[in-house]
Amino acid sequence: MRARVRALVSAGTPTRGCFITVEGIDGAGKSTQVERLAALLTTHGHRVVGTREPGATPLGRELRRMVLGRELVLTPDAELLLFIADRVEHVATVIGPALAAGAIVLCDRFSDSTIAYQGYGHGQDLARVRRWDAESRPGLEPDLTLLLDCPIALGAERRHREVDRYQVLDRAFHERVRRGFLDQAAAAPTRIHTIDGSRDLALVSAEVAQVTLGWLAAHGVAPTAARASV
Repeated sequence: MRARVRALVSAGTPTRGCFITVEGIDGAGKSTQVERLAALLTTHGHRVVGTREPGATPLGRELRRMVLGRELVLTPDAELLLFIADRVEHVATVIGPALAAGAIVLCDRFSDSTIAYQGYGHGQDLARVRRWDAESRPGLEPDLTLLLDCPIALGAERRHREVDRYQVLDRAFHERVRRGFLDQAAAAPTRIHTIDGSRDLALVSAEVAQVTLGWLAAHGVAPTAARASV
C-alpha cells in the first residue's frame, strides 16, 4: 500500500494537483475558511476536493464520533493511534486519488494538528508522534498550509456551544496546542503561512484568498480547464 500511495501523490506526475491544509486551534475559524476558499477556487476554475480530519471516510466518521465524543475515555496513546489510522485510510482513499486526478485538495486539519494536539497538548514524545505521522502518509506533505491563529480565550468564546472532549480540557492544554502550531510555523515558514484569525471574518477571508491565489500563481497551478488544454 505504501508504494501505491507514493505513486498516487508523487510530485513528478504531470496531472498531480496540490494539497492545501488549514490548521489552527478550536474556534480559530478553520471550517468557515475552508468552505469559503473552496467556493472561491471553484469560481476561478479549479477543481476542488474538500475534506477533513477526522471524518472524511466511513472509518473516519466512526473515529470522529469515538474520539471527539465525551462518553469514551481514551488514553493519549490510543487516541493518537486512532488518528493515525484515520490518516492512513484518508490518504489512501481520498487525498491520494484526488491529487492523482489533478484536483486541489483542501483539507481541514492534517498532520500539523496531530503534532500540536497529541504531541504538544498531551505531552507525548514528539519524535514518536512525528514518526508515526510520517508512516501514515508515505511521501505526502501539504504544499501550502494556512495556520489561523487566535488567542485561546477567543477560540473558546466562539466554540462555547460546541462541547467535545477537547473543549473540557484546561487552558494550559490549549496553550500548549497553540504553541505547537506556532512552533511548526516557525520551523516551516515556506509552507506554513500564519494568518491572524482573531480579526473580522471578511478580513481573514481576504487574506486567505490572497495568500492562496498568490501561491497558486507563483507555482504555476492553472485552473483545471487550462491544464487540460495544454
